[in-house]
Amino acid sequence: MNMAAQCLAQPADQVAIIDLRPTGRVDVTYADLSKMVDGLARALQAQVKPGDRVGVLLSQTPWCAVAHLAIWKIGAISVPLFKLFKSDALRTRINDAGALLVLTDAEGMELVGGLTSCWLAKDAGILGDPVPFFPAAPETPAIVIYTSGTTGTPKGALYGHGVLDGHLPGVTLSHNRLGQTGDCLWTPADWAWIGGLFDVLMPGLAIGVPVVAARMPKFTVDGCAKVISQASVKNVFFPPTALRMLKAEGAQLDGLRSVASGGEPLGAEMLVWGRHALGVMINEFYGQTECNMVVTSCAAQYETKPGCMGRPVPGFDVAVIDEKGDITDGEGDIAIGRGAPSMMLEYWQRPEATAEKFRGDWMVTGDRGRQDGIDIRFIGRDDDVITSGGYRIGPAEIEDCLLTHPDVATVGVVGKPDALRTEIVKAYVVRKPGTNPDVQALQSFVKDRLASYSYPREIEFLDTLPMTVTGKVIRKELKARAAREIRA
Repeated sequence: MNMAAQCLAQPADQVAIIDLRPTGRVDVTYADLSKMVDGLARALQAQVKPGDRVGVLLSQTPWCAVAHLAIWKIGAISVPLFKLFKSDALRTRINDAGALLVLTDAEGMELVGGLTSCWLAKDAGILGDPVPFFPAAPETPAIVIYTSGTTGTPKGALYGHGVLDGHLPGVTLSHNRLGQTGDCLWTPADWAWIGGLFDVLMPGLAIGVPVVAARMPKFTVDGCAKVISQASVKNVFFPPTALRMLKAEGAQLDGLRSVASGGEPLGAEMLVWGRHALGVMINEFYGQTECNMVVTSCAAQYETKPGCMGRPVPGFDVAVIDEKGDITDGEGDIAIGRGAPSMMLEYWQRPEATAEKFRGDWMVTGDRGRQDGIDIRFIGRDDDVITSGGYRIGPAEIEDCLLTHPDVATVGVVGKPDALRTEIVKAYVVRKPGTNPDVQALQSFVKDRLASYSYPREIEFLDTLPMTVTGKVIRKELKARAAREIRA
């Protein structure tokens, strides 16, 4: 098998991607897509061999799809990169993956700078004989997607060519049996993330449902309605923050057949609003970068239980386990059976971190839950990862960044509850003696080096931070302090 072959297997004249450009709509057929993929694949073969890593720094454009498909077609490994990353965040991921080069556009060229070699993806020729598909097995490495954790630098989750097959059942169910006549799929989420790439783009191509590429510099209700109208969108993956923004502005969207959402629980009130404002029952799904799309709701097939994420997707063994790794009827850790079809092969070059992710034959998600019949009820996170605006943000990376500022002695970063974003990033900073850093200057310091969405929206200066005897910041106490601020 080869994921590129899966995604290019539809009739040549069928529309694969609806490209909503500033100058108007352009329909890209599977024949167009195949020619673009072959052109780029031929160019890559001159210096990339199977197993080499190649970065992809492109937003929602057909060339983003082409870049991944061309890399997979020749047996190389793609590494999605996000346009909102700054130099430090890009450098960390490019260096850790050992990427030979990055496929990007003019904007991306400026972001990457001298970090590694770059190609303008669209400059590759499209003439010539088709490039044969590299013969891959489900476990043949195909892509590394970086995920933020609570300690250390971001870890790269490595997947084989079987990862797309693993996503198809959950994506199909979360959109009320995606693939019906007239279906058309879109998400405002960037295709650099697993949610945009494997919950929308690649499944849409594989199933034969047109996928909309729309560049939205900023999410707005009017912009969202325009995309849905221009492309006759029927199926949308909305991150929870996008749904909250739509609800806050009293949006009404017509013509949708399905809306899926995942990343954090929505709550009963949001589901009721969705039925009236969107005309559909929102299907919640659950997963994480290391093993995605493992639980879902499907309003067309079974009734949604308020407060539950849904049922395990066919092909996945999902359970709530105790500290010994045994299934429990009470509260416990949400876990996924080893070898699940969308599960990562390993953390890239981190065998110890990979081993720590498992408890016997279970991959532990870091989330707490309870079994409710065959449904699973989400209770809360068991670690310190911050969920903000649909992004998973690792506090360690922000702390490491702030510690390089000349005025910062010690820092602890946590998530503070927020009605719109679920959480905001809050930093508690101890200043170096004789310094008086400006809050906005520290925020800009992080924003310029990591990502514009992960800077601390609040900074509070303290004389000391709660520490363990080994000198680690006790984030649990800082989280409790942040929660008290909300109650006060």
